Amino acid sequence: MPDMSLIEAIRDAMDTEMGLDERVIVLGEDVGLHGGVFRATDGLQKKYGESRVIDTPLAELLIAGVAIGAAANGLRPVAEMQFADFSHPAFDQIVSDAARWRYRTNGLQNLPLVIRMPYGAGIHGALYHSQSVEAFYAHVPGLRVVTPSTPYDAKGMLIAAIRDPDPVIFLEHKKAYRLIRGEVPIGDYTVPLDRARVAREGSDLSVFAYGLMLHHCLEAAGALAQEGVSVEVVDLRALAPLDHDAILSSARKTGKALVVHEDNKTLGLGAEVAALIVEEAFEWLDGPVVRVATPDLPAMPYNHGQETWALPNVAKITAAMRDLAAY
Repeated sequence: MPDMSLIEAIRDAMDTEMGLDERVIVLGEDVGLHGGVFRATDGLQKKYGESRVIDTPLAELLIAGVAIGAAANGLRPVAEMQFADFSHPAFDQIVSDAARWRYRTNGLQNLPLVIRMPYGAGIHGALYHSQSVEAFYAHVPGLRVVTPSTPYDAKGMLIAAIRDPDPVIFLEHKKAYRLIRGEVPIGDYTVPLDRARVAREGSDLSVFAYGLMLHHCLEAAGALAQEGVSVEVVDLRALAPLDHDAILSSARKTGKALVVHEDNKTLGLGAEVAALIVEEAFEWLDGPVVRVATPDLPAMPYNHGQETWALPNVAKITAAMRDLAAY
């Protein structure tokens, strides 16, 4: 299997599915001629033409609306929001129309739509290019929200998302695009959109994370292993709906739970994971459910020092693991 970066695996997924299904189209700002701001769609317009890889105006409301209309009329659009922060002008279209399509038609119509969103900080993107938006969309019934952490999952989950009959918000951590590499099969395969995976087996405590934070947690778990602490790391992958069985199974196995995410701590996805564990696995717990997250800031700072201070990192996660293990 070839070695790919996360961004290469995402491009390969779109290329694979566009080659197999002529209904698949790609649309977004600069996705055609320039191959996208992150080069996720590089070369696709040359290969498949302007009618299938479509450069749009700088208008996210339009991108979402056109994608919804295309999906309602038999196509399988993959719409790119250039940055997740830019999706807010399209929020009403996504939440009021896409998410409710099956419900409003009493199950008579599906809406096979993927909206790709690069999210996350660590690249000095400041206020409008650094935010984590998963909690907004995971709150909405009717939307499936996923975020792959590895190139293998990125390709398999994006192919699965394109084939899914309902809307999928596909979140991609932009700092992980070229930082994270791994083996990716050639050709067609899928990864389920509703399953977490155990990325590292352990017995003393469970850590739940996704995206770039998953890799920080794996590094921290390796450090704790040198101290004799066995940490199980669970890659949530599926944020809505959450994989309750996998989360509860791990929490019951180890008796201690730590949730790590990059979003603001208050009302972030970690709160839902913590609530699930307390409600359904309380009798197995040997300590409090702990969260490591970004402080409740209006936006991510621009300068390196403050951005580093704000974000969860390996040192912060290692310290939280150590404290919880000793509880």
